[in-house]
Parts: sequence; C-alpha cells; structure tokens
Amino acid sequence: MIPEPRLTGLVPFRGHQTWFRVSGGERAALPPLVVLHGGPGACHDYTLRLAGLARPERAVVHYDQLGCGRSTHLRDADPGFWTVQLFLDELDAVLAHLGISGRYHLLGQSWGGMLAAEHAIRRPLGLRGLVIADSPPSMELWVREANRLRALLPAEVQATLLRHEQAGTTDDPAYEAATQVFYARHVCRVQPMPDEVLASFAGIAADPTVYHTMNGPSEFHCIGSLRNWDITGQLKHIRATTLLISGRHDEATAAVMRPFADRIARNRWVIFENSSHMPHVEETAACLAEIGAFMESEDA
Repeated sequence: MIPEPRLTGLVPFRGHQTWFRVSGGERAALPPLVVLHGGPGACHDYTLRLAGLARPERAVVHYDQLGCGRSTHLRDADPGFWTVQLFLDELDAVLAHLGISGRYHLLGQSWGGMLAAEHAIRRPLGLRGLVIADSPPSMELWVREANRLRALLPAEVQATLLRHEQAGTTDDPAYEAATQVFYARHVCRVQPMPDEVLASFAGIAADPTVYHTMNGPSEFHCIGSLRNWDITGQLKHIRATTLLISGRHDEATAAVMRPFADRIARNRWVIFENSSHMPHVEETAACLAEIGAFMESEDA
C-alpha cells in the first residue's frame, strides 16, 4: 500500500539536516505534492499512505521536520528556538533544494495544516493548490473543542487526566492510558492503529522536545508556545484554491474547521463520515481520490 521511495536525501538547513523522501515523479510532468506532517514533532511516517498519490508524472514529497524522525534532533535547544517561522523557513529550504519552488501542491495535516496555511498566507508564487487536513486556525478554538470532546469521555478517564495534569505527572503511564481513550475516538479510529501511525507516536515518545515545547503533553492540554497562536484574521489573504478535509469524529471538529471555509475565498470542504483525525488512514481510498481529483483540477 505504501510505495518505496524513488529518492531519499538530506537538505542542509541552518547547520542541521532535514531528511526527505520522494515517491514517483520519474517524468515530473505535473506539480509535485509536498506533505507537511503534524505534531509538531510527529515525523512523517503516519502520512505515508499519501505516497499512494505518486505516479511517474507526479512526485509526492515527504520530509521530517527538524527535531524529529530522521532529521537532526536538538534536545538541548532553547525553547525559543522552536518557532513557526523556523518551520516556514525549513519548508522553503526543502522546496529550493528539490528545485520545485516554482510549482507545487501543498498538503498539511493537523499541525502541518497550520504550517501550510501560514505558508499560503504569504502568497508564494509557486503554490498551485492547498490542502488543509484536520487543522485549526486558532489554538484557543482547538483547545475549547478538544475539551468539549474530552468532557464526553467516561468519568473515570476524565478524572485520571485531570488528576495528573494538576499534579504535573503527565508522564505517568496512567495518564498515557487515559489519553489513548480519547485518541481511539478522535485521532485514529482504526484499532489497533496501523504500524505507520504507531511509528509516529513512538517518535514523539522517543523525543518529545518539539511536541512538549510547542504544544504540551497531550492533544487537549496545550500549554506550549503555540497556545496563543491564531491566524483566523489572516485567512482572507490565502489566494490558492483550497481543499479542506476533516472527519466526522475528528478532534478538528466542524467548529474548528469552519473559519477556513468561511474566510478562504476559493475552497471546498469534504467531511469523511467514518473518520476522525486521519481520513487518509481511516478512509484511505476515498481520501486519496478526493486529493487526486483536486490536484488534477488545479494543474491546469
């Protein structure tokens, strides 16, 4: 289901290295698709099914953002090092290194969608089409909706979460087990989770530096540097035609996604009825078909 890469390599970036892989694109007649993974710090593995969109005429590019996966890890970096601008600059470096900054499609999932929207607000000339999947335009809105969903969890699960958050013991196995109840409902409803999804969770567990610094210990306890992030008022500047993707059971609820639909001039929103936060995993064929058709419509 996941094709082998045609090419892998490293992009020099600020004295560090960003790892990438390219699937398909032997003839490169069509704009490539660049995939931005979530987290922050989740690494690319859980998005690998999107490589199914690759073909000889179109490449699909994945990369591990700095601080995770196969890219340089910086566990001792000052928390102030990890900024949105850092990751925007890294994206620009990847596009330039691969020679595709003149024409490309961009797909961002979760945090990757936040990053993709930030990129699109700057109106890059080469951006042909934008896909925002399961993402918020505002962390305040994200946390509010995540905690609304959390309030629907079993009472004992809620009590465990609250107890450990108040005690500062979110590294306790009991807290992790309680978060998994939420994740099975609103992050990935395919249980047990596929290997590539587990690989990304394992990556965060092995090095949570970026995730804990920018987000916090869980999806609904956001105490990191992104806690006040909000680009709602800037969405009107996005010119690229945009495909919005979310799941009916998504932690990126309809209320979370709505500002994108209301404020981006040209957009289409597809909600996958049997998915939560990962339609590309939970309803792979239907999701890839939507993305493929969208890119074809924008290629012209």
